[in-house]
Amino acid sequence: MNTKIARLEGDTMERLTTIGTAATALFRSGKGLTKHLAVVALILNLGVVARADAKSVKMTFSGTSAPSTINLQQPDTSNDGDNFAGQGTLGSFTVTNVRAIANSPGTSSTCSGANQLFLPELAGAGVFRFHDGSLLEVNLTQGGDCIDLTTGEAHCSLTFQITGGTGRFLHASGVLTMTETVVTVAADALGNPVFFAATGQFAGTISGVASEDFPNRAKE
Repeated sequence: MNTKIARLEGDTMERLTTIGTAATALFRSGKGLTKHLAVVALILNLGVVARADAKSVKMTFSGTSAPSTINLQQPDTSNDGDNFAGQGTLGSFTVTNVRAIANSPGTSSTCSGANQLFLPELAGAGVFRFHDGSLLEVNLTQGGDCIDLTTGEAHCSLTFQITGGTGRFLHASGVLTMTETVVTVAADALGNPVFFAATGQFAGTISGVASEDFPNRAKE
């Protein structure tokens, strides 16, 4: 009898141990799953915040362009400088650009007419100054100028990468596309156009902009 009782007690303890081990594994698995789901939820929430932070931008401008004294040292290029002022999504602003424009024609699917000349833009940068004193910095990544040889008018399309700035743009990022129409105002004694009037717009998206009411918030 005692032997049977001992066997029963041993079987019971073995079953309880097996059940306890399975329960522990299930509990740990549940904790791991809970942590995994929490991480996924956090990532999704951050993604929503990031998307919500992105802001569509549209800014119109006008101003002048002329040969620049800054030399970007790009082979076979001429350096152009822009001075624009405008108004848009982010408020009133001025912007100064320097751009290295190829001297030799390139190819473009949108600028290939008999009287059209396409000049790629190989490098450049710009600084926007807004009404609150904040600066927004951009780098040229691609683009070019389509020149109508009959009228002398040029249509430019350039893409700029936002690299940061100061004040409310300290941590800014995004992409802006500049579309511009340029007409010659003056030529030099040899007949080369050297001074231009320009109008156009910047459009794209920007993220990481602090509230205009607290321009130094990003520095805290």
